[in-house]
Amino acid sequence: MDPELEKLVESGRLTTKAVAQLEQLKPGTFCQHKSWGFGRVAQWNLLLNQIVIDFAAKKSHAMQLEYAAENLVVIPPQHFLARKANDLAGIKKLAVEDPVAIMRDILESLDGQATVQQISDWLIGDVFTEAEWKRWWESAKKRLKSSGEFSIPAKKTESIRTRGEGVSQAEELIVSFNHARQPKQQVAALEQIIKTHEQFKEPEKQLQPIITTIENVATRNQKLHPELAFELLLGRDDLLERFPKLKTTHIGLTLAKLIVDEERRLISILPKLPAAKEKKILQALPAALGDRWSERALQLMQATHGRMVAQIPHVFRDAGQHAQLQEMLERSLREHSATSEMLVWLCAEREDWRKLINPELLAAILSALEREQHSAPGRASKLQRLLMDDRQLFQDMFGNSDVGLARDAMRRLQLSPLFDELTKRSLLARIVKVFPDLESMIAGAQTHEKAAQLVVSWSSLERRKAEYEELVKKKIPENTKEISVARSYGDLSENFEYKAAKQMQAVLVRRRSELERDLQNARGTAFENADTSRVSIGTVVTVRDKSSKKQETYTILGAWDGNPERNIISYQTAIGQALLGHKAGEIVTLNTDQGTGESEVISIEAAPVDQPAPDQTFAEVAPASV
Repeated sequence: MDPELEKLVESGRLTTKAVAQLEQLKPGTFCQHKSWGFGRVAQWNLLLNQIVIDFAAKKSHAMQLEYAAENLVVIPPQHFLARKANDLAGIKKLAVEDPVAIMRDILESLDGQATVQQISDWLIGDVFTEAEWKRWWESAKKRLKSSGEFSIPAKKTESIRTRGEGVSQAEELIVSFNHARQPKQQVAALEQIIKTHEQFKEPEKQLQPIITTIENVATRNQKLHPELAFELLLGRDDLLERFPKLKTTHIGLTLAKLIVDEERRLISILPKLPAAKEKKILQALPAALGDRWSERALQLMQATHGRMVAQIPHVFRDAGQHAQLQEMLERSLREHSATSEMLVWLCAEREDWRKLINPELLAAILSALEREQHSAPGRASKLQRLLMDDRQLFQDMFGNSDVGLARDAMRRLQLSPLFDELTKRSLLARIVKVFPDLESMIAGAQTHEKAAQLVVSWSSLERRKAEYEELVKKKIPENTKEISVARSYGDLSENFEYKAAKQMQAVLVRRRSELERDLQNARGTAFENADTSRVSIGTVVTVRDKSSKKQETYTILGAWDGNPERNIISYQTAIGQALLGHKAGEIVTLNTDQGTGESEVISIEAAPVDQPAPDQTFAEVAPASV
């Protein structure tokens, strides 16, 4: 025992146990503290009862001897952190030349296991920069897997481990698959086997039992979880392709047979699969379904998500049926039945479909947006953002068309309730850029807008007035107070409350302007004495589809009236505009959620009278200040 330490023990200032630990912490020794991390003992100061440690984050940190003995862990010279501190240049060189050796050293210093985060903490900063680490780790991971010495988990949060002696990566993967109890876990284990298939030196012995298990599980899950059955069969086929000596144990259990069995459910199954597996199934449609594959593929394209919409055209191209797909697209544009996902895809891929990029495309886009607004009011869609952001789209649609089609498109835009006036004028200006002679239509429309009045029900007018009053008298003043309070917090560049309040102010001011404009142009009515000799505002119209013979009744009311559940629609909607002016017995073309079709007007009746006009006439709205 060190004589000085022995004196401290005799005086009762240290315990014998503490002295035994301190004798291992001589100056120059490396150590670890749970809070301060890795450090090196700099010196003892027994006179002051202290030990001084140089930690990475704090040099010359003094600790009381008893505390140091209890809280410092001695780091031996062969530990990775000690070697890095003594020979950083050597560690850097080894990391580049032999990543496997570096990983072996790190895991040995961490009791045989470590997460990717722990490993990066030990290497980033002095061995690698952040960017260098990412490149190194992607390369090192492949070498670690091929070495067979390490167990590399699929999840980053799980630990990398050194394998037990005699346990190969192939054996470990087989054990992982056999221990999986849920189909999803089996799918994940199967994917790892496929990724590292080169590790299996005796595939018939090692993988044939897995083929049998896959097929049994796929058969059991087909009814309730068909997407898992597809994933398992695709994985099995991957193994059979890589190892031709493996055999299926369920004759007739093929991907084509599964597609035929689940043909009607493909529309709900495919979106649940990863993109690569969805693609394989779509590519297998021609072989599986024969002559009817194209019809089914077109149905999938018209009723599913954007990823599948983008995949299906490639299948048509590979099958040499590009013309059939173009015919379907032409028909869907003409009938305004194309979905938003189809239209987004078509606009993005328009270089390959120049024939379809014409004014009919804009009409189809507006119809799709009207359907979207009907089903999800107020929500901006991907298609609407594309129409606004893609400034070349109008040039491509109208560049080769005649002025008559452009004029019709401008009229439809002017009547559309989809956009606010600023947005509408921006879109109109894009057409005028192609046809400068049509600029007078914008100027004429603005003059007409000032004089034209919106026909609205008294009840909807009162609701708008109430909204305006609440906005001006309550919401805007409250927002002004919030801005003032938030400004008092200081540092506006980092002041979240101030930014949020200012953003809300912009929303409120914009809504106030919209309400002022609408209320100034509104003309209230109770819909009494409606003209029932033809479809007009304030009538109830019954129509019958010529194909399905199904009848539908619409109540056509004011600009701000609408109740989809009761089929109450505004006269400004596409259906309202299509019906106005027609008499009983006439045929009209309607765009609905089910597509475009011809309908006969069966009857026209007067709608129920709205509430009577208020006693006091609504005064002109004066702009309010913020």
